[in-house]
Amino acid sequence: MDRTELADFLRRSRARLSPADVGLTGGARRRTPGLRREEVAQLAGMSADYYARLEQARGPRPSRQMLAALARALRLTEDERDHLFHLAGEEPSPAHRRGDPAYDREGAAHVRPALLLILDRLHDTPAQVMSDFGDVLAQNALAAALVGDVFSGPPGQRNIVRRMFTDPAARELFPAEDRDGLARGQVANLRAVLAARPEDPRPAALVAELRASSAEFARLWEAHEVAVRRSSSKRFQHPVVGLLELDCELLLSTEHDQRLIVYSARPGTDSYERLRLLRVVGLQDLTPSGLG
Repeated sequence: MDRTELADFLRRSRARLSPADVGLTGGARRRTPGLRREEVAQLAGMSADYYARLEQARGPRPSRQMLAALARALRLTEDERDHLFHLAGEEPSPAHRRGDPAYDREGAAHVRPALLLILDRLHDTPAQVMSDFGDVLAQNALAAALVGDVFSGPPGQRNIVRRMFTDPAARELFPAEDRDGLARGQVANLRAVLAARPEDPRPAALVAELRASSAEFARLWEAHEVAVRRSSSKRFQHPVVGLLELDCELLLSTEHDQRLIVYSARPGTDSYERLRLLRVVGLQDLTPSGLG
């Protein structure tokens, strides 16, 4: 690990970003350009003290998962992400260097820069980036208010398919009459992904896990239904603002393994007014569910 070079690279990467570049408000006038250390730490899900020590060349060696989080927070390109790993004494995974798709050994994805660029500019509507097999990779503040802040919990609970079939509380985000159809759709999409990328071990491992742990999933899997997730409408039973019927628009990456999902309500509807209320309510005392 080259602590001096790592510290310099982190400082320079932070300095080139503005709050608007990562979806944050500028706030008071800043004495120096770029993000504050506290903001990078918040975006990466680590303590401000830990991040400060990395920039001061006195921090411990970051884990691969932590490096992936820093790469997302600093909006690094794939080449810059590889450089970050090398400075920390880690090899980027072969799958990442092939670009097929960009996951490290811990399963943390490098979000496509183009999708992050769009996500950062969506301030007034919920939006999140997901893998094609259900991992939530990034979300804006309003998406966290709608479906729960998935990054406040363990990495294994960031997959919406796993949560649908293993966490009864997670289903409460949706009206009871919609849950069976949503579950079927998730299984049908997962089957399509597995067939399209049989060499990727992650969808296969998720299927094996859920067939063993969920009788409902196993039954739906045996039905062999196939359907790729596309733009649609979905209803959310929010614990504070009530029922929301939202249009879900999908923007796919060029490799189609990541997708930006944007949730919007039609003007003049009750859902439109409730979504406006959600912008005010924000993340106050909400239990994360991470489904969407």
